[in-house]
Amino acid sequence: MRNLDDVSTLELAQALAERLALNERDWHRLKSDRNVRAREQVAAALVFLLKGNPTESLPRLEQAVGWLNRSISAPPCPQHGKKRDRSIEPKS
Repeated sequence: MRNLDDVSTLELAQALAERLALNERDWHRLKSDRNVRAREQVAAALVFLLKGNPTESLPRLEQAVGWLNRSISAPPCPQHGKKRDRSIEPKS
């Protein structure tokens, strides 16, 4: 195991972001877990911030806040397709 003093802050943040990112196997089980999703977004934001890209960091921080304050919800499963929105279908 590497000594933490030998690892850059960016490498630590990237490892944390990888660890906290939802994988396909866990997506269904954890997609609505607000704490899990907020941690995922904060870790990604930290990586962008450490790379000197606050423009990419800010939306991820806003997403994390949205998960925590319940202003956003999980999107539908991409594998199950989208339900058709009948309100935009042309009328015959």
